[in-house]
Amino acid sequence: MRVFRLIIQISLCVAAVISPLESAFAKGSAANQADPLLRERLQLFWRMESLYGIPWNYLAAIDQYERTMKIRKKQTDNQASSSRLTAVDIPSDRWTGSMNPDQEDTNPVSIQFFGGMGMDGDGDGLADRNNDLDALTSLIHYLAQYGFSADDWQIGVWSYYQRDRSVKTIRQFAQVYEKYQHLQLDERHFPIPARYDYSYRSTWGDARGWGGRRIHEGTDIFARHGTPVLSTAYGVIEVIGWNRYGGWRIGMRDMGNVYHYFAHLSSFKKGLKPGDIVEPGQVIGYVGSSGYGKPGTAGKFPPHLHYGMYRETGGADWAFDPYPYLKRWERQRKR
Repeated sequence: MRVFRLIIQISLCVAAVISPLESAFAKGSAANQADPLLRERLQLFWRMESLYGIPWNYLAAIDQYERTMKIRKKQTDNQASSSRLTAVDIPSDRWTGSMNPDQEDTNPVSIQFFGGMGMDGDGDGLADRNNDLDALTSLIHYLAQYGFSADDWQIGVWSYYQRDRSVKTIRQFAQVYEKYQHLQLDERHFPIPARYDYSYRSTWGDARGWGGRRIHEGTDIFARHGTPVLSTAYGVIEVIGWNRYGGWRIGMRDMGNVYHYFAHLSSFKKGLKPGDIVEPGQVIGYVGSSGYGKPGTAGKFPPHLHYGMYRETGGADWAFDPYPYLKRWERQRKR
């Protein structure tokens, strides 16, 4: 603890020297991001990497995961959240200490006495959980207990979230950030190339009978057998293979923690495997009519792509209607 405090004190002294040099960290297109907020956030992660040694993409991945977890949660302090660059939100009981009678405590001394995580990261004498530097410094200190190697970091992340799914998703986010070296990864793409014939309509909620009564959780895009299927976003392939309902299918999780489901394929792009990073417009498979049976079953319905979208916010994935998104991506492509 004393060593880490000493690091913080030294870091604050040299921060003014390091800041003008941050542009030297620009890698590839990272320095040219169109969104100034993302550029500022990335520079903050670079600064924390230069001060404490934790790779910036680790911090970016945790921040992005926290951001996706807040999609369905009400913001209790809009003013505080709107003024922040990051979404790292350490719960108050962990910040101040579970036995601390003052759950709004910002005194680093009393927080330490009660075993809280909160630390003063910007040298103003306060440990404010709504302050980006304080929050990131506290999180880094927590992870530093386990080390900063890839394996150590995953152990630290598991200790913080106590959830295997969280560790997996954050690891995937970190891998994507490491590859592209910037944060602007929200581009989307329609799953069928423009030069191919296709048709679709809203089929969300339609009844399905094979395999038991259920609703249709997706949109069917009809196209000729063998039509290329494209990745709709930046993300990581989580699953590829046979599903008795979806036939040959691919599951990909994007940087918004949305799971994209491509089903009834005739085949996959050669060499594609779980763990691969894909980007919008990249060919991942081909339209077919597989499914509704044991591996290899096909031809029980016309060739089409079943496309589904599922979100995860701390529990099981839940499906939502992809049709409005498909229409939007189609319009964007035409423009």
